[in-house]
Amino acid sequence: MSLALIGGRVVDSLDPPSLVSADVTIQGDRVTAIGEASEGAERRDCEGCLIVPGNVCAHTHLYSALARGMPYDLEPSTNFLQILQRIWWRLDRALDEASIRASVLVGAIAALRSGTTTLIDHHASPNAIDGSLDIVADALEELGVRSVLCYEVTDRDGPERATAGITENERFLGTRRRLARGLVGAHASFTLSPDTLAACADLSERSGAGLHVHVAEDAADQRDARERFGVGVVRRLADVGVLTDRALLAHCIHLDDEEVELVRASGSAIAHNPTSNMNNAVGHAAVAKLGDRVALGTDGIGGDMFAESKSAYFRAREAEVLTSIGWPLERLARGAGVAGMAFEEKMLGTIRPGAPADLVVLDYATPTPLDGGNLAGHWLFGIDASHVRDVMVAGSLVVADRRLIGVDEAGIVAEATFQAARLWERMSMLEAHPFDAMGGGG
Repeated sequence: MSLALIGGRVVDSLDPPSLVSADVTIQGDRVTAIGEASEGAERRDCEGCLIVPGNVCAHTHLYSALARGMPYDLEPSTNFLQILQRIWWRLDRALDEASIRASVLVGAIAALRSGTTTLIDHHASPNAIDGSLDIVADALEELGVRSVLCYEVTDRDGPERATAGITENERFLGTRRRLARGLVGAHASFTLSPDTLAACADLSERSGAGLHVHVAEDAADQRDARERFGVGVVRRLADVGVLTDRALLAHCIHLDDEEVELVRASGSAIAHNPTSNMNNAVGHAAVAKLGDRVALGTDGIGGDMFAESKSAYFRAREAEVLTSIGWPLERLARGAGVAGMAFEEKMLGTIRPGAPADLVVLDYATPTPLDGGNLAGHWLFGIDASHVRDVMVAGSLVVADRRLIGVDEAGIVAEATFQAARLWERMSMLEAHPFDAMGGGG
């Protein structure tokens, strides 16, 4: 049975922006036609609506979804390393299977409601490693969300857990799911020993999956690399062979010019997370220098890529007034390219015949003309998550008329509330994480 979205205006590409008035016909998990609806297709009225490709969040941490309103009873953090020690490295140690699942479900529901159809997640739960990626994948597939997942390998919780993290990545990479793919996950250079980084590199080479790693998010990461290894973070990654066109480098804030050129030459994708960077006061990535491989993520602060693309644009515009108004659309298209590489779907992020049917119907009644030439202006100054009416992933409607399909949302929220209270109680019994960067900063 095919479905036709009738009477809407279709953004068939974000980069370059392209908009046509046409019906969209979907058969199975594919867009099969753009134009007049196919005969015999079930019809869904989209008159007056804008149909856009589903957004991709290129870097997130769904395990942080239960942190909203979380009590904080330690000394205030004065730098980024202390934020990790006193907040996030306590939270991830307190996670168990039930709280992982609850976090994923509520985080993904929020993402779907804001028009995000693919989440590239970086998971950590050092006291619940084995099988944790299946918990994440099962919950996301239950909601109908496309995902690219990895486990965050690190030495901060000891060598046994580092090995377990590598094993979990390898196990998950050996599975095959309809809506989930894998990368090799690693935390950051300053929490990775030479042996552990080499093991991540070996798994990446054997599996063909890129490394998803935090890179120079804070200056302490660079200080540590230079003091311990005599090179910067990027050179250290390049020396072990993981700086490739399949790598996903999160943040890339504290890079010198030589490192910027190394990243550009490698073809690695960069996940830029401006809202998180501002919240953690870690600085601003030189996105203009990093080139066209920059994608956008949230680093766990929600899943609304309409909002994140606005934050990215205004922060980039503040740094460089010549930033193009089309820049955030280009960045969202790059995120779709990263996910598309993982799924071997080059057309992901477009609405064209043969593309995966991942799309969003926006109830957006604009008072001004709208075409491909000014779509970016509408995106930045008009469109937001409140306009999301329908969401489709792989040809299935997962949100229709602003309601999730086949999901007990009230039950999920009630369970999440229960699990959050348990999670916070376990956190209250943990002191700040003792791990410190060799290069200082905490």
